[in-house]
Amino acid sequence: MFAAMVLLMTAIGIEVVSTALLPKADGFTDPLWSAVVLVGYGVSIWLLTIVVRDMPVSVAYAIWSGVGTALVAVAGYAFLGESLGWLKVLSLAMIVVGVLGLNLAGSH
Repeated sequence: MFAAMVLLMTAIGIEVVSTALLPKADGFTDPLWSAVVLVGYGVSIWLLTIVVRDMPVSVAYAIWSGVGTALVAVAGYAFLGESLGWLKVLSLAMIVVGVLGLNLAGSH
């Protein structure tokens, strides 16, 4: 299960970087950045398919979407000039708590 979690975190990291690079793809009109984004998404999905061999897909996807959403919001704030007010922080905290709860429920 440890290896699956490491692969899942790697997949999430690649997906977050790919999502943060979407503005560079400029609506998929820039071929180089579009290729980088698409390859990143492809690799991250491929890693996810490996993860679900050892982890229930419901748990893997809950972690994927929750952690990915939170990290994209942080990346948007840190690197893309997006705002991060108290409501967004509270909402992201609830996502993280939900992911932790689903992970704990899936481990039984």
